[in-house]
Amino acid sequence: MTDNTAGAPRHYALIPAAGVGARMAADGPKQYLTVGGKPMLRHALEAFLASDRIAHTYIVVSPADGQIDAVVPPGLDGVTVLRCGGATRMETVQNALHALRAQVRDGDSILVHDAARPGLTPALIARLIDGVAGDPAGGLLALPVVDTVKRAAGGQVATVPRDGLWLAQTPQMFPYALLRRALDAATDASAITDDASAVEALGLSPRLVPGDPRNLKVTLPADVRIAEMYLAQPTSN
Repeated sequence: MTDNTAGAPRHYALIPAAGVGARMAADGPKQYLTVGGKPMLRHALEAFLASDRIAHTYIVVSPADGQIDAVVPPGLDGVTVLRCGGATRMETVQNALHALRAQVRDGDSILVHDAARPGLTPALIARLIDGVAGDPAGGLLALPVVDTVKRAAGGQVATVPRDGLWLAQTPQMFPYALLRRALDAATDASAITDDASAVEALGLSPRLVPGDPRNLKVTLPADVRIAEMYLAQPTSN
């Protein structure tokens, strides 16, 4: 059993990949959609494998997933596939955290990253780790809103002040014990749109660390071309 108190905090990556990607209108789960010559999931994984800040990477898939072995061959160094994905993203992360109880300490950091963000780089991972800098509430990559924001309701349109508004990205990094407590305390999975929202529900304020536009989430078919454009560019971050 792992000592849950001793030693300097380590950093573990967790990629929930049990979703079906309904909005992509693809033939299968979008994490396996080819972007820039390889599955999106593989892009995300390789960013963590290339980072010297990450102790190990865990990918969480559904028990019935039949495609993961082709993307992540069994025995690949530095990564473990957990077949305990749930019906929702929140449940998938919860299941993984419980499965990792014996491997990680309470103060170790868990970096949860969307499988559908293929533009992640080792430099962005380092930026997040250094930017959070031991904040007990954790933190996440995010981009300040630069466009004018409109709200439509009841046939009326109004401009929303964008001061202080940010677009959340991933990874989102939290101490293991805090993230597990936050997700276990959540009673409405539909209200937990990301891991930070579960931590915020505890009354805490995760730190926002500037992200990068290349780290976009591929959600709609048109996003694939944008992601490929970023992936084709040399990375300086």
